[in-house]
Amino acid sequence: MKIVDLRTMRGPSYWSVKHTRLIVMKVDFGELAGTWSNSVSELPEQLADLFPNLGMPNPHHSAEAIKHPPLTRDQLADGEPLAYVLQHMALALQRQAGMPVYWGKSYPAHEAGMEMVVFAYREERAGRQAAEYAVEILDALCKGQSVDLKPMLAELHDIREEEYFGPSTQSIVSEAASRNIPYIQLENSNIIQLGYGVNQKRIWATTTTYTCNAGVEIAGNKNRTKAMLKNAGVPVPRGTTVYSEEGLRDAINELGFPIVTKPLDGNHGKGATIKIQNWEDAVMGLKAAQEYSRAVIVEQFIEGADFRLLVVNGKLVAAAKRTPAAVTGDGTHTIQQLIDQVNTDPRRGIGHEKVLTAIKADKHTLDILAAQQLTLDSVLLAGQTIYLKSTANISTGGTATDVTDLVDPYNVLLAERVAGTIGLDICGIDLLTDDIAVPLNETRGAVIEVNAAPGFRMHISPTEGLPRNVAAPVVDMLFPPGVPTRIPIIAVTGTNGKTTTTRLIAHMVASKGYKVGFTTTDGIYIQGVQLQKGDCTGGQSAEFVLRDPTVNYAVLETARGGMLRSGLGFHSCDIAVVTNVAADHLGLRDIYTVEEMAAVKGVLPRTVRKNGWAVLNADDDLVYQMGHKLDCRVAYFSMDENNPRILEHVEDGGVAAVYEEGYITIYKNSYKLRIDRAVEFPVTFGGRAGFNIENSLAAALAGYLAGFDKDDIKTALRTFVPSASKTPGRMNVFKYPQFEVIVDYAHNTAGITKFADFLNATEATHKVGIVSGLGDRREEDTLGFARIAGQIFDEVILRQDRDLRGKTAEELRELMTRGLQLDKPEIPITYIENELDAIDHALHTARPGSVVCIFTENISATIKKLENHQ
Repeated sequence: MKIVDLRTMRGPSYWSVKHTRLIVMKVDFGELAGTWSNSVSELPEQLADLFPNLGMPNPHHSAEAIKHPPLTRDQLADGEPLAYVLQHMALALQRQAGMPVYWGKSYPAHEAGMEMVVFAYREERAGRQAAEYAVEILDALCKGQSVDLKPMLAELHDIREEEYFGPSTQSIVSEAASRNIPYIQLENSNIIQLGYGVNQKRIWATTTTYTCNAGVEIAGNKNRTKAMLKNAGVPVPRGTTVYSEEGLRDAINELGFPIVTKPLDGNHGKGATIKIQNWEDAVMGLKAAQEYSRAVIVEQFIEGADFRLLVVNGKLVAAAKRTPAAVTGDGTHTIQQLIDQVNTDPRRGIGHEKVLTAIKADKHTLDILAAQQLTLDSVLLAGQTIYLKSTANISTGGTATDVTDLVDPYNVLLAERVAGTIGLDICGIDLLTDDIAVPLNETRGAVIEVNAAPGFRMHISPTEGLPRNVAAPVVDMLFPPGVPTRIPIIAVTGTNGKTTTTRLIAHMVASKGYKVGFTTTDGIYIQGVQLQKGDCTGGQSAEFVLRDPTVNYAVLETARGGMLRSGLGFHSCDIAVVTNVAADHLGLRDIYTVEEMAAVKGVLPRTVRKNGWAVLNADDDLVYQMGHKLDCRVAYFSMDENNPRILEHVEDGGVAAVYEEGYITIYKNSYKLRIDRAVEFPVTFGGRAGFNIENSLAAALAGYLAGFDKDDIKTALRTFVPSASKTPGRMNVFKYPQFEVIVDYAHNTAGITKFADFLNATEATHKVGIVSGLGDRREEDTLGFARIAGQIFDEVILRQDRDLRGKTAEELRELMTRGLQLDKPEIPITYIENELDAIDHALHTARPGSVVCIFTENISATIKKLENHQ
């Protein structure tokens, strides 16, 4: 049993539009193909022991729980397909490592003995690792080998801790998502972008786009913080900064005991020691603090409970009483045993895994115990409580009780003044007082610390009291009501024509003054400047545009390859255009039929927001059928003004675009809006390029639905002049004194068929084609492409691509030659393997009045050669 293909979906995909974070793997089951769980000795018992929650449904979805009950020992014994079991093993592994995921599916692949297994993930690396572990475990169990799950779960847990957003970040992201605000995790960082393009804001933990660097610097320097608060009339402990034992002695002489020592630039309670009562402990506290900072703050110890007040955007939003990690004796168990008992609380986990952190007896704990003549083996008296940490941080095992409703108005004002004084948009204020319901100046309490990027966990998941949605005011601050979070997105897919349609729409949008980012098969463009070259039609390229802070409109070509490789780079769009679906790239990425390809292309219109538009080709049966299953509004376009589908749609009040009487016309109800004669658009080459009339229809309809008026659309289509620089490889015409050269990217039967209509309408004394076969196409697709080429050309120069894509040069040459000669057995064929050499030959042998058509692979090199040809 082995994985033969492993992919990560990061957005809507062929496998699910709703569940966007998916691992897709193809597994070769080998001799275990077709095996069920009950046919392998002891497998049901072993699986049930290793995975107690195997097949557990999402507890938040009651309907799913009824429909998909857990895979019990008895159910496994009755028999389940191994692929189905494998799917649930990968999910269970993640759940047992602290990542609750539930959705998945499995089904036979096209190849015998292989299965497709699809399942959800929380953290990408963990999901991929879970896939590999699940296969490894199932294979071992089927071979009668033992399995040790502990190191696997430990590895998955470590990945989770490294990759997980953390509770604070997650709370903000979840709140944003609940408001339909998109987010992108910036690569190789924990920085999260909320919103798209010019409307984006960013968070890093609980620092935001609006967090003042000066405020962070002030909060990070405790002396400066204390001085500023003191000058503002805020009660703070008396203290000083020392660098040595001599300075420590002077400080104690001035302040007296008890004291607190902590590093000047510390955080999260690291290196802090409280309530020091003697010189020996003071020296130890100095050394502990100097592990983090040479400068150490020594200040008077303030009696009272530890409280954290959270201020967001100038308003107090939550308050919590924090208690250090502690155990209470029972007269029987040791301190270590008591710690272990506390850690059995299901709310406790490692790091940020759960709402509470497990208590760990580290050196600091041992020092605290030693100061009281205790060890981990000591037995406490019944009812005796001992604190195991000197600070009350949740991350060290402390607990929190929500006290937001108890805070005295004086203390509310004090907290808001502190945040403003330091200059933080999100501010955590630590203070010590006997009672938070009494003004701080009456309890002789004090503010002991101010924190930039304060943790939210104690507020969103307190040990006791009401959880507070402290992420909501953060999102309110970043995106006040009415402030946009997105930018308009028009996405285009299809087998042919999508690049030209994308460029037409992008040109139209830019003509209206928008700062457009668009992607195509030849690169990424920001405001007309190409920033990346190559095929940029996948999810990463889309995210590139949506991350750009200057872009306020996105037009994204979205190809099959990217959708099958990693899913879409966005979760929803405003307008989706589907040009057509034809037999191309079949047999790749487990897509073997045109109907399956249509399902892939159909992912895009399914992501259109409810009030958005799907623009579909009514002349294409498979594209037209997409409109029957959509939740958004649908508009159709057709080259036939009498298309009954169009007429029925318009009669029902729908919107459509048709080519009628030579015009691009918009139909809405019984009204017609004529945009312009198609021959006036340079991209149609005087009306000869019917496929570009079709592309113009789609672009005009998308523009109309986007809110552009007739004149805007007309002007844009008239001013879009195809050229080697604007539309490289798409109907680029080079005129020489004696002949003409046309460069195009037609690479499939549907594409060359439409090109044939153009070429047949083009006058020429001799028509020469430079063509090649593609190694990743089915034999019938290559033969079909070559057959059309043989029909439309008087002479063919057969070349080879640099990337043969799985076939040999000899195989492709034989296939293409056979196809070219199907209808013209005597057609002259010259074989020149290298593309540029083939072009040289064509240019030097071209007859007067002839047309040379180059179906190119290396677009930039081809164009450069033609531009330099004399």
